[in-house]
Amino acid sequence: MSKSLSRVKAALAAHGLEARIVETPASTRTASEAAAAAGVEIDQIVKSILFQGEGGGLYLFLTAGGNQVDLVKASTLAGEALSRADAAAVRAITGFAIGGVSPVGHLTPSPLWMDRHLLEFAEVWAAAGTPNHIFAVAPDVLQRMTGAVVEAFTVSLFS
Repeated sequence: MSKSLSRVKAALAAHGLEARIVETPASTRTASEAAAAAGVEIDQIVKSILFQGEGGGLYLFLTAGGNQVDLVKASTLAGEALSRADAAAVRAITGFAIGGVSPVGHLTPSPLWMDRHLLEFAEVWAAAGTPNHIFAVAPDVLQRMTGAVVEAFTVSLFS
């Protein structure tokens, strides 16, 4: 078992959650791939999107699969200008590679926000630390586990 997957399992267990982690034969790097693997709507996929601030810190935005982060709104929430975090920074701070970034189990915690649209579902699916592992969780449980602040910071990719 990979170190990343082990960290996610440990983080879930630390919160008393026996999550259903699924290993998929195909990649779940994108929201579309993850939705197909889980057999759910694209908006039930939790994308863990990381941005880097001018001071070098990372900010995590848990976003519904069919939405994208509005950079102006995200920067306002973070209190500084943000840009996409590069793969090296993501790996160094979270311990995960892009395409497998889980909302839990990070090496270093980052301030985080959650797309309010995710709360409209009974169950959402998130990366479990690898590009081939996902887990299901109730969105309110995910919000409590992560301590994410629920905000409106997205725009739909399909409107």
